[in-house]
Amino acid sequence: MLAARHVVCALSGGVDSAVAALLLKRRGYQVTGVFMKNWDSLDERGVCTADKDCEDAYKVCQILDIPFHQVSFVKEYWNEVFSDFLNEYEKGRTPNPDITCNRHIKFNCFFHYAVDTLGADAVATGHYARTSLEDEEVFQQKHIKRPEGLFRNRFEVRNVVKLLQAADNFKDQTFFLSQVSQDALRRTIFPLGGLTKQFVKKIAAENRLHHVLQKKESMGICFVGKRNFENFILQYLQPRPGNFISIEDNKVLGTHQGWFLYTLGQRARIGGLREPWYVVEKDGAKGDIFVAPRMDHPALYRDLLRTNRVHWVTEGPPAALVRDKMMECHFRFRHQMALVCRVLQGGRVPGQREDPEAGAVRLHTAEGQEQVPSGLRGLQRWCRPRPHALTRRGAARCCCRRQAEGASRGRA
Repeated sequence: MLAARHVVCALSGGVDSAVAALLLKRRGYQVTGVFMKNWDSLDERGVCTADKDCEDAYKVCQILDIPFHQVSFVKEYWNEVFSDFLNEYEKGRTPNPDITCNRHIKFNCFFHYAVDTLGADAVATGHYARTSLEDEEVFQQKHIKRPEGLFRNRFEVRNVVKLLQAADNFKDQTFFLSQVSQDALRRTIFPLGGLTKQFVKKIAAENRLHHVLQKKESMGICFVGKRNFENFILQYLQPRPGNFISIEDNKVLGTHQGWFLYTLGQRARIGGLREPWYVVEKDGAKGDIFVAPRMDHPALYRDLLRTNRVHWVTEGPPAALVRDKMMECHFRFRHQMALVCRVLQGGRVPGQREDPEAGAVRLHTAEGQEQVPSGLRGLQRWCRPRPHALTRRGAARCCCRRQAEGASRGRA
């Protein structure tokens, strides 16, 4: 009789990963639960939330009668995720730490810990996503040592694994998984990919997982948690006071503690003004932020978006883009944003002065299409307004970052 397949499941202390582990055990796999500690600090109330999450993850393993392990990637998280996060903010960009955390921590550090240290046949998480592989196909995958350099051997035969949207469109998390490597996707199972959040909660309630069912959704920076964003960032970056200036008449409307604290398109909360104003441009040299009244102000929109080097989930651009230097695609630059049709173009654009970075693309509107909003609040044309939370802030301006590459290509 063959031994049961060994699947190591990442447990966060929340309901999704708990139900993922439960479903894996129901499939007859030998399941091990692992809690990752990636941040070593207290929140504003002096509470270490990671300790409570770890206790909840351990209790899940007790209920399911599976082994429990705890592993620390605090150093790796600081070097690979948080340092990049701070560097990008200091440059005036808005990175998405959830995307970089998945790429470097969950699907690199944790993945190799599970496979190399715990001897896993596959790993699993509680993400709402799917791949093009069935479970048995995942177990048949072998680790292939990647060649050094940017490009793989074009004669190498590899069956590409696709990253697919979850059945629950609202909870779909492929946006955050858009930079996960092929090697990791080949050995990963997403047990919740075909379920809705409501059904996951029902499963938890029926299987004595009430302690995680009652917890609130995590909404802050990946592994850091929800915090007062400005106060938190100013613990690590020096304040750089400047002015809010009207884009219409250059009038000074107020002051701020740092131009890097604001995202293009974000509402600028200016003391003494009742009407909402939104960030249009940022002058890093002078520290000034230019703002416009009304979320539909023309200055908030763009018809062209440029990326740097694209990370393709399939390790190479689509054949149509290579052949025609242009293709239509569906695009989003924020989690839960409605997908919109845009034109993707590679190579040099007529009239472009500078040479594009190798592997970069441009995304632009076709005739008759709406313009691309320059930031978070411009999304009002496409989706219902939502409160300005930290995770959404992190995803908002990825059109200036490499995360924009994955946002569109994850569904291409």
